[in-house]
Amino acid sequence: MDKIVSAKIEKFFSAYPLKVYDVRQILIHAGEEPVGIIHLLKGQVRQYDITDKGDEVVVNVFKPPAFFPMLWAINKTPNQYFYEASTAVEARIAPAADSVRFVKSNPDVTFDLLSRLYSGVEGMQRRMAHLMGGNSRSRILFELALECKRFAVQRSDGSFILSLHEDELAHRCGLARETVSRELGELRKQRILEIDHNHFIVKDLAYIENQLGSTI
Repeated sequence: MDKIVSAKIEKFFSAYPLKVYDVRQILIHAGEEPVGIIHLLKGQVRQYDITDKGDEVVVNVFKPPAFFPMLWAINKTPNQYFYEASTAVEARIAPAADSVRFVKSNPDVTFDLLSRLYSGVEGMQRRMAHLMGGNSRSRILFELALECKRFAVQRSDGSFILSLHEDELAHRCGLARETVSRELGELRKQRILEIDHNHFIVKDLAYIENQLGSTI
């Protein structure tokens, strides 16, 4: 993000109260009117739906400096998703009307928002393609690669540390945990992946991207 745009966003949201959320705490419930536009300062928030069978389907994962849900604020579209803290979260919440005025009056902020939105849409389209046409292995590989690019910490040896649980990976892939565990076991045998306590360590991202046929 451009430094000028980042400064504008920080200045706007700084006028509103700071909120702190614990892990697994719901920021916005599906079917309820959001309290406002949430500007994420620290942590991660996942957006998900629940199927008729009770399964969670992850739609998106937000990280700083995202602010959401703008679709609801701009189009008055009823909110159909849960927004839950994946980690401890700090955020500021601005009224929807104020947020829309801010975006409208700052074209550079609008352009940045559109740029990030289209990047997110691209990621969701690729996830959908893997969910609809891929097998369990390709779905898992896609999520691991996406996590490496968006959230992971890269170490000096080129590997990536992912703060991700098997349950969360299963939700993102739309797979049973048993299936995910089996596929992860195969990746460990191939020395593509290690599991250390609550972390995944991806040792060969290039291999994963080669298997997917493209970079993320």
